Amino acid sequence: MKSLYRRQFAMMAAVILVAFLLLGGTFTTLSYQYIVTDKQESMKRNAWFIADFTANYLTGGSGSGIRDRGYQMYVASLAQISDSTVLLAENNGEIVYAASVGGTDATRLLGEMVPQDCMRSMESGGSYVGRNNLGGLLPDKSFVAATPIRQTGSLSGVTYQWGVVLVVNNSSALTGIWDDLASMFVLTAVVVLLLAAILSSVTSHRQTKPLNELAEVVRRFGQGEMDVRVKGYENRRDEVGELAEAFNAMAGSIAKSEAQRSEFIANVSHELKTPMTTIAGFADGILDGTIPREKEADALNTISSETRRLSRLVRRMLDVSRLQSQGETVTAQERFDVSEVLLRVLVSLEGKINNRGLDVETQLPEGSVMVWGDPDAITQVCYNLLDNAIKFSDPGSALGLMIQVKGEKAYVSVRNRGETIPPEELRRIFDRFHKTDRSRSEDREGVGLGLYIVKTILNSHREDITVASLEGVTTFTFTLTIA
Repeated sequence: MKSLYRRQFAMMAAVILVAFLLLGGTFTTLSYQYIVTDKQESMKRNAWFIADFTANYLTGGSGSGIRDRGYQMYVASLAQISDSTVLLAENNGEIVYAASVGGTDATRLLGEMVPQDCMRSMESGGSYVGRNNLGGLLPDKSFVAATPIRQTGSLSGVTYQWGVVLVVNNSSALTGIWDDLASMFVLTAVVVLLLAAILSSVTSHRQTKPLNELAEVVRRFGQGEMDVRVKGYENRRDEVGELAEAFNAMAGSIAKSEAQRSEFIANVSHELKTPMTTIAGFADGILDGTIPREKEADALNTISSETRRLSRLVRRMLDVSRLQSQGETVTAQERFDVSEVLLRVLVSLEGKINNRGLDVETQLPEGSVMVWGDPDAITQVCYNLLDNAIKFSDPGSALGLMIQVKGEKAYVSVRNRGETIPPEELRRIFDRFHKTDRSRSEDREGVGLGLYIVKTILNSHREDITVASLEGVTTFTFTLTIA
């Protein structure tokens, strides 16, 4: 498996190499064209100047022509200045004069013949420029510029070609320049690649170290260590910091869910164990005769009561599952009168209210209070809250119902008087299967899911519910959006 370092370094090296190749190729091509073109133009000008000087010198009839010492010294100085070899050849191609450059012996070329292709090109085009070794006269291919020497007769006035001037320049100088450019290019490329390798190593280590630590934490988390977290990157404001923060949040959520799952299983086991043990014990007592015949009816009543309790537990668990499967929000909402819903639930619980001898105090607005929501779900919320309030009210006390409209919200409150709920219990009162010790001993009807269902329904409506318990008065208040 390729590491991030190798991938990043390979990518950086490839980008740098391609950039250098493009820049180097472009620079070399442009510099070659510029240097060669400039050199050829300079050689053409020198050849034309020497040809013009030679023609004028010959026309003037001075001295002994091209063998004149003054002429040869002048041409030799021009060759020295231009760093070139100057050759003069007659029309048949025979070299009759050669000027050496920098101590180079060019006299060996005297009497040699210039290739006819050069001569023919000058006859057709008037000049020649190119790389040539003059048919082997030169050891290597060199830049050659040739221009004809045209002389005008003093008596006839006819212009004729006396010969040609050849200016030869060795290409080794240009090759040296290109070699230097290539060396500079290679050296620069190597230095830049080394710097890229160092910088890539540093940045890759900075990037891969937290990823490796995160991978190790994930492996430990997957093996059941729910308390492990990625530490040391809380202050980083880059993608790595965001990844570490997101993982820690996810791990916390999963750990919380796992704790709730364990608690849920323990609570379900506890709620199922008690009635099933009771049912099995009384059933075995009837079967083996431990329970006298005159008490079998009482035992069967207990079995029936515990069976109904199991049935209620299963129904409540199905309600919870249904609410969770509906998602986080209610998909279908409609306008309804929350006052009517609350009064209808109150009437349905009239029997329980009378059995405990409770008085009902209502503070409801005149007229309808139209709100948005699922009327069936809100009916269940009202039923669970009222049923819970009746169950834990002191006998003969008052049960309070109140609806207040504030802005865009309707506040529905259910109040009862009984024992004060401790603050530590208030924080967990909406948890699944949570019941106080008092409720476990006295509330044989409840299964600890009523308030959890209330909270789930209101969360799906994106509404709030609060609870306060002070000096024996407990008040539940939830909100609904005014239609």
